[in-house]
Amino acid sequence: MLRVGVLVSGGGTNLAAIIDALKANKITNTKIEVVISNKADAYALTRAKDNGIEAVSVVKSDYAGREAFNDALIETIDSYNLDLIVLAGFLVVLPARLVEKYKNKIINIHPSLIPSFCGDGFYGLKVHEEVLKRGVKVTGATVHFVDEGTDTGPIINQKAVYIEDGDTPEVLQKRVMEQAEWIIMPQAIDDIANGRIEVQDNIVRRINK
Repeated sequence: MLRVGVLVSGGGTNLAAIIDALKANKITNTKIEVVISNKADAYALTRAKDNGIEAVSVVKSDYAGREAFNDALIETIDSYNLDLIVLAGFLVVLPARLVEKYKNKIINIHPSLIPSFCGDGFYGLKVHEEVLKRGVKVTGATVHFVDEGTDTGPIINQKAVYIEDGDTPEVLQKRVMEQAEWIIMPQAIDDIANGRIEVQDNIVRRINK
């Protein structure tokens, strides 16, 4: 059984998609042990509690400085003996020692087709604003393992979404979530839980099972 922790900062729409996929048996051999937020009032924590999942917050302002916050975050994560950490809209730069400690055990969803529209400064609605400004015809989402860089880890899965006439950043954000993010994140978790993928030479390889 894959023990999963989900890290969130806001409403938790991707968390909801994961919970729904678990209920529908689209994700198997998996249990969400905890949802952790850096904001005490994040609605994602309510989503977790409503589904019988433990929900905790680790808030930076409660600690003397960034290092103390990092220590608390890592200590909280470690206490749940997790096999996989899922970043579902977690707007905190992970401590390097956390990334090193959980190498190839942290995954993230990014709302573009990496390597386009990613890296420092590209998050949330900003991504979709830049996509529309550039005039590309296809965007999408990417699930990837987290490494020391920003959106540079091994890619697990991607799904394309077409730009439509009249799209606003908000409309495009919603379509990318519905048509890509909420599909490929649960798929990635299920693949990891059932041993269908592995990382070789910084590339994700699929194992036939």
